[in-house]
Amino acid sequence: MQDRSHAPVRSDAQRNRERILDVALVELTRSPDVPLSTIAKKAGVGQGTFYRNFPDRESLVLEIFRHEIQQVADSAAQLLAALPPDRALREWMDRLARFAMAKAGLADAIRQAAGASGGAAKPGYEPITSAAALLLRANEESGTLRPGVTADDFLLAIAGLWQIDPCGDWQPRATRLLDLIMDGLRAGSPGR
Repeated sequence: MQDRSHAPVRSDAQRNRERILDVALVELTRSPDVPLSTIAKKAGVGQGTFYRNFPDRESLVLEIFRHEIQQVADSAAQLLAALPPDRALREWMDRLARFAMAKAGLADAIRQAAGASGGAAKPGYEPITSAAALLLRANEESGTLRPGVTADDFLLAIAGLWQIDPCGDWQPRATRLLDLIMDGLRAGSPGR
């Protein structure tokens, strides 16, 4: 008997899962108590498909969080392949800001899910830390940023993102903050 946990996922099943996650992100950001049946209906899937993917609200919310973190993290290597290191880092910072604003909108749903699961299943930020380290290393090697900046330093520097009100006009403020941080990272770089 084949182990289903290692079986390849059919493309239509993967599309259904992605659609559920996309719709759930929007709906749960609006209201952490949105009925799961509403999410399934808006995603265009039946209840069986929905519950096969996400047996309960907690698993859905925590998977959205993991999924969003992984997408932001994965984009680091993609950006480095397409752009010079400093432009890749700055674009990645914008993606991280969008994630921060989405996460702020999901905060109530995440708190409810983490509380219901005992907090043990709450995902960590390791993919973000690794992506930041990759981008910083590429910039240090190309001489576009000051040497010696660690991923932890960088994440502390951008922590102000999480203080911006996601319900207001957050984009201009985030842009100013991230431009300021980028200017600071460039100061003292060998290529300046």
